[in-house]
Amino acid sequence: MSSFAPARLRRLAVLIALVVSFLSVIACKSQNSSDTGPTPILSGPANTLYPMPPVNPDSEMGWALANGQRAKFADYRGKVLVLDFYATWCAPCREGIPQLKTLQQMYGPKGLQIVGLNVGGPDDRIKVADFAKELGIQYPLGFPDKVLTELFLSDNQTIPQTFVFGRDGELVKRFIGYQESTGVELEKVIMNTVNSNQ
Repeated sequence: MSSFAPARLRRLAVLIALVVSFLSVIACKSQNSSDTGPTPILSGPANTLYPMPPVNPDSEMGWALANGQRAKFADYRGKVLVLDFYATWCAPCREGIPQLKTLQQMYGPKGLQIVGLNVGGPDDRIKVADFAKELGIQYPLGFPDKVLTELFLSDNQTIPQTFVFGRDGELVKRFIGYQESTGVELEKVIMNTVNSNQ
């Protein structure tokens, strides 16, 4: 009986190794699939404020730009404004930025203005300049007022979130998370909004 013990132990060890390997593969796949979904930035249950209350185009709500100046909604009257809430550590945010850069180049001359708003927390603010340089971001980056963040992300506190506003200041479309299909829809919405409001 003792001669069978080492064989049983070896089989048990092999079985355990297979189970551990299988579980680690599943965990990696789960981790990778979540990389393309929205990234949570705040804890707590979402409420049901969506659709958002209307934003007054003359509102004083706004953001501090990276260069220290202040901007608000009224500054963009007559433009198609896209606000992109992001963090430097957010993988899907990074995936969406090349498209935002392309859209700004394509439609900027027709009145589009994209603004990136960092909601990654105080420690993330100091990384924004290097982040912009690394990704070659040319559109303005800023830090939203608390009241602006609370209004826009009150019902779903995940990033990236991208809001498209028409020239009249009305919300046209809200995007939560980023995937390739999201990017295709974002471009359609921007193209239609820019062309229909000229």
